[in-house]
Amino acid sequence: MKMQKSRKRKQLGVDGHSKTPKITTEEPYPSYHRPTPDECRSVRDELLALHGFPAEFLKYRRQRLIKTEPTIEAKSEPLDNNYDDGEESVLDGLVKTVLSQNTAELNSQKAFASLKSAFPTWEDVLAAESKNLENAIRCGGLAPRKASCIKNVLRCLHERKGKLCFEYLRDLSIDEIKAELSNFKGVGPKTVACVLMFNLQQDDFPVDTHVFEIARAIGWVPATADRNKTYLHLNRRIPNELKFDLNCLLYTHDFYKLEKKHSGMS
Repeated sequence: MKMQKSRKRKQLGVDGHSKTPKITTEEPYPSYHRPTPDECRSVRDELLALHGFPAEFLKYRRQRLIKTEPTIEAKSEPLDNNYDDGEESVLDGLVKTVLSQNTAELNSQKAFASLKSAFPTWEDVLAAESKNLENAIRCGGLAPRKASCIKNVLRCLHERKGKLCFEYLRDLSIDEIKAELSNFKGVGPKTVACVLMFNLQQDDFPVDTHVFEIARAIGWVPATADRNKTYLHLNRRIPNELKFDLNCLLYTHDFYKLEKKHSGMS
């Protein structure tokens, strides 16, 4: 049996930004007409046939289904025993995304579990000495930087709302959520996009290094595109109903070792 390679979200620093860039929704490549909806659907279907849907994202997929079709019971797909089926808070999801940057998935999971064990509440995290927080998340790498980001988010959230809770974001539109989270230092576009897609069940398409490299390799963006422009372009071009599945499949595709090339991706 082949050992599955530990998955890692590659980024520069914490979300690649010390401060969230100004929110923009302008199409950077208005005359570039790829990917087409048919291309998106074809790649989604091919990757599903190759790998199946990634087990670690099944609970989020089911939560989206329940949100769009509330009458459907949450029992449509079996979950791997290693994954919790419960809906996590928005704040938990944001911190998990911060901890996942520049480290293997297993390490980020250990870091979050260690953080919750050391500090049962987010109020405890806010009140903790920075060094103690760093020690709790050290196994996830970049502990000083990530601890600083987490503390800054908690401090800003408490100052703005009087409590440590992001659940109010569920009542906002995508643009309103992006504008709101732009107020939090260290929370960049990638983190915002992940929170939108995984925790708020919104139609957004995060672009990490893996997704970016695949998008360039198959010609979905110009060769000169950077990651931020790729994010803007793909969110305009990819149909909303395909964004979640396609993003999860493209991300995990980078970690499968294939015997032969498929549609130019290998």
